[in-house]
Order: sequence, then C-alpha cells, then structure tokens
Amino acid sequence: MKRTLPLAIVFVAGMIMVIQHFIPSQQSEFVYEYANDWVICVGIYAIMLGIWSLVRVTVEKARRDPDERVYSIVTLVAMAVMIIAGLKSESLQTGSFFMKIFQYVLIPIQATIFSLLAFYIASAAYRAFRARSALATLLLLTAFIVMLRMIPLGPISSVNQTVVGWILSVPNLAAKRAIIMGVGLGAIAMSMKIILGIERSYLGRD
Repeated sequence: MKRTLPLAIVFVAGMIMVIQHFIPSQQSEFVYEYANDWVICVGIYAIMLGIWSLVRVTVEKARRDPDERVYSIVTLVAMAVMIIAGLKSESLQTGSFFMKIFQYVLIPIQATIFSLLAFYIASAAYRAFRARSALATLLLLTAFIVMLRMIPLGPISSVNQTVVGWILSVPNLAAKRAIIMGVGLGAIAMSMKIILGIERSYLGRD
C-alpha cells in the first residue's frame, strides 16, 4: 500500500493534466489553475524541507571537519539573518535591510564568482579548441570568426557581421533547436515513465 497509493496518485494526476491540455474548456482551465495552486503549496513545504536539509548537512560537516566550522557558522547565520529580514512586510522595498543585503553582499559575490568563472571558461575553451581533428579545427575557426565581430576591423567588419549572422541564424540555430527537441522528447519519455510507474526513484527506491 505504501507504494501502490503514491503510484496511483501520480498516475491519476498525470493523466488528468495530459487530458486537460488537449481539451480546452473552462473546466480544464480550472483544473490547470487548481493544479498550479497545489504546486505552489508543495513548493512552500519543499522550501522548509530544503532549509532543514541545509541545516542538517552544514552541522554534520562542521562536526566532521573542524576546518569547515567557520564556514558553517557563516552559512547558518547568513540564512537566519535573511529569513528574519525577509519576514518584515516592507522587506522588498528599496532601501530596506533585506534589499541592502542583496545589493551590497549578494550582487558583489555573484560578480566575483562570474569573474572567476570567466578564467575557467577560457581555460576550458583553450583545451577544447585545440585543432587535433577536422571537427576541432572547424570549431576553432568558427569561434574565431564569431569573436572577431567584437573587434572593429573597418570594411571587413560588415562582411564579418554578415558571416556571423549566418552562423548564428542557420547552423547554430539548427543545433539549438535539435538540442531543445532532444530535451523535450527526453522530458516526455521521463514523464511517461513516472506516470506509468516505471520510474520510481521519487519513492526513495531504485
């Protein structure tokens, strides 16, 4: 019963959402909005579960490794400060303590992380663009042409802009659409496996 009831709920709910998509009506629109409300409610409880998981993992890490205790304390204190600051009704207003934390702490941290990420991307690009094969050579030349559009080259710039526009709108867009189609088909296959009870990892078992 512990396994059958969740599988039955998932199957019924999944089939209802599939059917309502192909039967446009006022009733199906109500079902869709009602299901979205439930998603919001489940998401709220998931946030609580995420907070508890973060606290538990951080405390366990601090217990195992003394070198991590300072970072664990900073993590827990920062989380508590953000939660307390966000409980005020005016927390989202400009100039509030909550927004100041975002503006003067979170945004600089994000800028620092992305600036460091740029060096890793450059290093990965250097290794990936080595002309060891015909495809790697083609990738290297294409990347070089695309990067040249950022450099003023006089009369060559207009020609380069045309070439770059063709690269981005034809082969790049075709590859992007193929990836999106593959992801979509994979999502459909995974959804059907979950609805039909083939994929049961969400029950805590393989």
